[in-house]
Amino acid sequence: MTTSSAGAAPFSVLVQPSGRSFGVADGEAVLSAGIRQGVGLPYGCKDGACGTCKCKMLTGAVHHGTHQSKALSPEEEAAGWILTCCAVPESDLVLESRQVTELGALPIKKMPTRVTTMERKSPDVMMMQLQLPANDSFGYRAGQYVEFILKDGARRSYSMANAPHMGPHIELHIRHMPGGKFTDHVFGAMKEKEILRIEGPYGSFFLREDSDKPIILLASGTGFAPIKALLEHMQHQGSQRPVHLYWGGRRPADLYMDDWAKTQVHAMPNLTYVPVISDALAEDQWTGRTGFVHRAVLDDFPDLSGHQVYACGAPIVVDSARRDFCAQARLSPDEFYADAFTSEADKAHE
Repeated sequence: MTTSSAGAAPFSVLVQPSGRSFGVADGEAVLSAGIRQGVGLPYGCKDGACGTCKCKMLTGAVHHGTHQSKALSPEEEAAGWILTCCAVPESDLVLESRQVTELGALPIKKMPTRVTTMERKSPDVMMMQLQLPANDSFGYRAGQYVEFILKDGARRSYSMANAPHMGPHIELHIRHMPGGKFTDHVFGAMKEKEILRIEGPYGSFFLREDSDKPIILLASGTGFAPIKALLEHMQHQGSQRPVHLYWGGRRPADLYMDDWAKTQVHAMPNLTYVPVISDALAEDQWTGRTGFVHRAVLDDFPDLSGHQVYACGAPIVVDSARRDFCAQARLSPDEFYADAFTSEADKAHE
């Protein structure tokens, strides 16, 4: 068993079926101990809001910190499910989590970054590029995210919108949430050359490359950012897996890089792209697919039993897709990978 470096490790955690094990320091949450010791448990917000880290506790006992009931209901908790991000062991644990991965040598770092470019992609979406320190390396997987550390200690999380090989800069897509502490600044006083502090990489939303299953990429709004990074990575790797991109928005302007997606189809013969708009107005003159984006997937793929799905965006979209794909289209729950935005203070892009 890997021993803890944060002090005594009174309890151990064994994750099945992978057989990975690690120690948890007194008062430490399961997820933070796993991250610290390189065990790739699935997670998203790290704050008990999204439910990505939910898994079955086979044996043991935990105390849950504050979390949202939509992430873990009382009924689920009574049935033995836990959120690893806020579950503190009260005994040795055996967990069942089938999405454990090898994270590899990707250390989490804090570093200063400089804003190099800011470009409005739509009235409420800013594309920002950050320059990383020249004397430091920053490794990440396409699909992961970084946290901005604000002056008061608050944190805001944003997914990298470019694959690592596109660096050394990182690209972010930031939606303006009026009243948001960080996004009001981005869309107000922020100027190029400003210095910001980040920490990362975080997140278990990245391509599983040990499979040749066809892929459904599902994005809503700025959930397109990590999906874009996945596409760049697959093109760079020369992936031949069939890929179907569905990007949903309320109005056509929400598909703020529609031209890029259409261009990517010509660069990747195995890629199809389906934009979907839910609330088009007559003035939009929209002639494409309409309705909920995850329903468009079901219309085209009534049987998803042989697919992998990567979904990112608003919780209602991700949660609906997870529920309906598994219940109606026979998708294996183990093949649904998600990065759901949560609330203003969490991974909500404000």
